[in-house]
Amino acid sequence: MDTNAYIVGIDIGGTANKFTVIDGSGRFLIDQLVELPSRVTEGPDVAIPAMRQAFEAAVELAGIDAADVIGVGLDTPGPASASGVISSKGATNFTQGWRGYDVRAALERELGVPVIYNNDGNAAALYAHHVHFGPVAGERSSISAIVGTGLGGGVIESGRIVRGAAGMAGELGHVHVPMHGLLAPGQPYPRCNCGFEGDAESVASLTGIRQNLLPFWLTQYPDHPLHGVDVADASKQVRGYGERGDEMARRIFEQQAMAIGRLFTVAANFTDPDVYFIGGGVIEAAPEFRDWFLAKIEEHTLLRDEQRAVATIELAPDLDMAGCRGSAIAALSLLGHRAD
Repeated sequence: MDTNAYIVGIDIGGTANKFTVIDGSGRFLIDQLVELPSRVTEGPDVAIPAMRQAFEAAVELAGIDAADVIGVGLDTPGPASASGVISSKGATNFTQGWRGYDVRAALERELGVPVIYNNDGNAAALYAHHVHFGPVAGERSSISAIVGTGLGGGVIESGRIVRGAAGMAGELGHVHVPMHGLLAPGQPYPRCNCGFEGDAESVASLTGIRQNLLPFWLTQYPDHPLHGVDVADASKQVRGYGERGDEMARRIFEQQAMAIGRLFTVAANFTDPDVYFIGGGVIEAAPEFRDWFLAKIEEHTLLRDEQRAVATIELAPDLDMAGCRGSAIAALSLLGHRAD
């Protein structure tokens, strides 16, 4: 592919749009994290123009001509179809006006260039896979669990995203995991925004902390400093308490680690990957807390001896840029062939 032909990668989040540019040789032209407001909670009529602003900012920052952009790699939180239609049940932060909305086609009309869609978990998973394996990425497999507002995920087989018939493969956050032995006595069964009960995201996500875990654990620790704090603010403070060794916070994150370990156990019996990637804010925490959390995940990931001999649990790299870069890689692999 001509190195003077470019792909813009745009990662659409609940609050921010992140973007990058990749050339035909696979070189990224934007090194630093740059964000603009995504405005997705205001609905598509506001959010689509915000995506255009991200596209224009990427072109300007990379110092390229917009006429040389052959396409866009786009990702959003799932669940969504392979063609970029948001689930009829909606998705985290994509509720008002988004149910059943074709975000890929809308952005393609807005920009006038081909748009290749992936959900954010798949995009981040693809980037982690390519960074970790490099030249042999096409010969390896991996799964990724990215803990954020929700729980993103992705399955990579032989260097390619596993999309599924409806495009909803790799939605690891919405896989049901066993709750027996995970929930404390009297703890309510966790509910997810997607409508499921007892899936991984209902526990292992910031939303899971806010809606399910923190309200219960505060009843068990009536003297905790987070009592009386707005639950949305309090849920964001839990990690800081966990880093400082706070008992209640560690109980919350131990449940999250257990849920992820059980999720990896389920995945191991379907895909048997070379690597299990874990990413998200908790992985960017203080080293002692991060290592404790990873050890808890490993403790609850039940692999056979043969699997433990060949598979590893690794940190997902460059998480802030993983979505937009993975989207760009996916678009380049498809549109680059068309340009040749």
